[in-house]
Amino acid sequence: MDTDTANPHDGPPLPAVTVRRAGAPDARGAAEVWLRSYDAALPTVRRAHSDDEVRAYFRQVVIPERETWVAEAGAGEIVGVLVLAGDGTGRVDQLYLAPAWRGRGLGDRFLSLAKERFPAGLDLWTFQINTPAHRFYERHGFVRAEHTDGSTNEEREPDVRYVWRP
Repeated sequence: MDTDTANPHDGPPLPAVTVRRAGAPDARGAAEVWLRSYDAALPTVRRAHSDDEVRAYFRQVVIPERETWVAEAGAGEIVGVLVLAGDGTGRVDQLYLAPAWRGRGLGDRFLSLAKERFPAGLDLWTFQINTPAHRFYERHGFVRAEHTDGSTNEEREPDVRYVWRP
């Protein structure tokens, strides 16, 4: 468990944020972060699943089968989610922050945690249109390894695979 109240970025002081492994009660909050973040960051990308399907996926698959971490702010509010592949490959399946929590160091904390969990290296996919994500991952030492036309993802959106090796 990692608790921090420091605010390395501009803006009002942050409430204490705890990063911890997710449990079944966190599924809805994690799904809500995913929904809000996706819609804010990718308004032009068609979602492949309805809100209820996303919530069910977090409840039935993500939380029980993946290494899932949440960032919890005051009053138990889930403000971020990190999902690592359940197969031990060092793949970041998902990293989403509530829109109001972007740019406040929480994504940095999640990536540091992922690097600690998989010190031999990580990989991840993001959409080509998501240039803020590209800048974020590149700032953390990830390099582009592959581009696709999107024909293999559910959204049919061109994507890019990033890798990080120590």
